[in-house]
Amino acid sequence: MSATVGTPRQMDLKTDRRTLIALGAGLLIGLWMADQIEMNLFMAFLGWVIVAVRTVFHENTWIARGSVVALLAWAIILPFFHDSGAGFMGDLTLALAYAVMALGLNIIVGFAGLLDAGYVAFYALGAYTSGWFMSGFFVNAGGGEGWSFLVGPPASTLPGIHINFLLVLVIAVVITTIAGMLIGLPTLRLRGDYIAIVTLAFGEIVGRIAINGDEIKFGGEALTNGRQGITPIDKIDLPFVEPFSGLELRPWYFVALALVVLVLFVNFRLRDSRLGRAWIALREDEVAAASMGVPLVRTKLMAYGTGAAFGGIAGVFLGSYLNTVNADQFQFSLSIFILSMVILGGLGSIEGVLLGAIVLSFINFNLIPDVFNNYPQKLGLDFDLTELSFGIFGFLLVIMMVLRPEGLLPERRRQLELRSGIGDTEFGGGETIEEVRA
Repeated sequence: MSATVGTPRQMDLKTDRRTLIALGAGLLIGLWMADQIEMNLFMAFLGWVIVAVRTVFHENTWIARGSVVALLAWAIILPFFHDSGAGFMGDLTLALAYAVMALGLNIIVGFAGLLDAGYVAFYALGAYTSGWFMSGFFVNAGGGEGWSFLVGPPASTLPGIHINFLLVLVIAVVITTIAGMLIGLPTLRLRGDYIAIVTLAFGEIVGRIAINGDEIKFGGEALTNGRQGITPIDKIDLPFVEPFSGLELRPWYFVALALVVLVLFVNFRLRDSRLGRAWIALREDEVAAASMGVPLVRTKLMAYGTGAAFGGIAGVFLGSYLNTVNADQFQFSLSIFILSMVILGGLGSIEGVLLGAIVLSFINFNLIPDVFNNYPQKLGLDFDLTELSFGIFGFLLVIMMVLRPEGLLPERRRQLELRSGIGDTEFGGGETIEEVRA
């Protein structure tokens, strides 16, 4: 009996060709999309160059760090190539706010592997935090004269409670973190689809409370204002900065960008920490993680609490930016929309989720309603394309699952799982294959 031992299979050039093809297609699609959304084409091309360099030389530590600095500088100068009140700036600000939520959900779903289908609940709690503490909703506060803290006029002279935006962010983080852990408690013994069902139920419960909260009284004050909503919400008031307005969008953009940078920093630090490794171990095999000493209860609750906090931060910002908090904003479809961003970008991939959030946001807020909305009528069909928004998202996800299941910018571990053979590791090799012949 003889044995022929094969050499370990190495990564071939198909991956490199696939990456180059994807970059080429990304350039064409990106420039076309930039033209449609009225983005400066030079800045769009410059952004593609930075991403391309980062992608091709991803193994070079210095180039990777330099590309991060270049991308941040690109993001800072981007608004100066557009009018401050342009529609592109408004859509980009919304995209960054949704990116904060997507990065939060990525911690729960991408890192810890807990399928949360009710993430809209945390966004709702954050938004209502801004409604409670940055508006005239509680008209009897301060004996009817209002109560304010670290805010300037006109908010400081109005009835209600008016607290500085930065402090409200902290309050929202506390509220949503506690809520995330409370929602996570019933799911500790559940796995897979059962977690999605329970979290979906909690998301719907919060949505129902938002609608009927005007009938829930605490000390004579309603919990929410139902479908009428809470409006207006105080504009962001920062020290040494001119008061924000609805017409000048650059300040809003820079605040949203700062929030994204903060969330990215926390995400990277958490991913490389002991807690982050525990989340990944939990995602890969819960039984094996428990046998290796990972505290399942604490690890899961930390994932829910951390992810929920980012949803609350986005809720406070959007409440002030949109100038209203309305119960109709907190539909189940928003949870699916945020989850689609995570899947499109790549589960567990921080850069991928950021890209997926920006792409889907512009498709939802610009391309579908403004660019392609009238196309069915040109073909003689009597409907608007906005009626098929979620059908379009579903189609995009199906295409992604077929052509690139790991996402646009996948996490390396997941990419190896889906693209490499069984037993391949990040070191490029796999199991030795032995063929035994008589």
